[in-house]
Amino acid sequence: MGWGGGRVLRDRNVVFYLSGVVVSGFGSSAMTLAAGVWTKSLTGSDSLAALTTFCVWAPILFGPLIGTLADRARRRPLLIWTNLGVAVVLLPLLTVRSSNQIWILFAVLIVYGTSSVLLDAAEAALVATAVPETLRGDFNGLRLTANEGMKLVAPLLGALLFVQFGGAAVALLDAVTFVLAATAFVLIRVSEPVPRRAEARRWSTQAAEGIRCLRDHPVLWRLVLAGAATMGVAGLNGASVYAVVDAGLHRPPAFAGVLYAVQGIGSVVIGLFAGALLRRVPERVFAAAGIMLFAMGVALRVVPSIPVVLSASAMIGAGLPCVLIAALTAVQRESPGNVLGRVAATANTLLYAPNAVALAAGAGLLALVDYRVILLVAGTAAVITAGRCLLGSRGRTHVAVAGEISCGRQRTDR
Repeated sequence: MGWGGGRVLRDRNVVFYLSGVVVSGFGSSAMTLAAGVWTKSLTGSDSLAALTTFCVWAPILFGPLIGTLADRARRRPLLIWTNLGVAVVLLPLLTVRSSNQIWILFAVLIVYGTSSVLLDAAEAALVATAVPETLRGDFNGLRLTANEGMKLVAPLLGALLFVQFGGAAVALLDAVTFVLAATAFVLIRVSEPVPRRAEARRWSTQAAEGIRCLRDHPVLWRLVLAGAATMGVAGLNGASVYAVVDAGLHRPPAFAGVLYAVQGIGSVVIGLFAGALLRRVPERVFAAAGIMLFAMGVALRVVPSIPVVLSASAMIGAGLPCVLIAALTAVQRESPGNVLGRVAATANTLLYAPNAVALAAGAGLLALVDYRVILLVAGTAAVITAGRCLLGSRGRTHVAVAGEISCGRQRTDR
């Protein structure tokens, strides 16, 4: 019943797996921030700076399609070669010197985002083979802590590296981290069967089954919709960050790294206590409380005060993960085991795709509307979402499993 982190870290595969994820996550966090700062510095445009994040997120819109590749190949070789491929793709960024070459950055970021979706799918699938079942819960918690820790450190170091040596240096660092990640996956010992082609050809049918199971489950569907709406608001908030730094705080673009770091602190804190809170309150209450905290943080960013904006960033970091944790925890518990992967993949696409769409919309709106109006409207939308989530279906719902696929027949026992 106690903390299982010690047992997790004694497993050889877990150590190398976490090393690969953490190292590549560090490089990705640094590069994502540097891309926006780089674009802002070369073009002076808040909209184009926000569009860099959209390029990274946009491929999630095609998540089910990209994710099927992880079921058509052995996962460890796929992870190794994809990480090496990303390292090569990053090298053209070493040539970017002016605003006329900014298209190279955007092209690389689109490939970068596509590979991230594929890597996430392959990593999630490899866990079932590489990590013992008794350690997976502790492993997932440790992975979340490590990822949030990287998001806390990497943006600051990425911003510092950009200021001192420019964007090419950050791109080179990111390429090195992907090579190190590939090396870590090489060292994992795992025996994977070659996927059967008959199953691989059924990807569209299997994806439809996952969508149907999620849609027919009232509790899961409501939580995922609440998460999708919240992530849409998060996209508008993310698109406005450089405007907040420039017009609101009158700081250089690199100061966005400080805001992201403070936001990371909030995420680390909620990650430590989320499990205990979810054991005490229903998911809908936990999610609604987090959305409300997130909404207040978004609205407070209109205040032209560094202490207030820093506090707002911490609130955003602590509040935003709540609905995501609640939705994904419910998916893991409520979905039949034989369709869990498809339901989880569908939920991830529905949860994160609105962020990509809203980032693009926010980038366009910034050219037409004051960023403070965008943030206030976004905060109001989040409050409405919290209310709808809190007033939704009560109780914990369980799926009755019968046969190969059984979705949509639920019973409430609480």
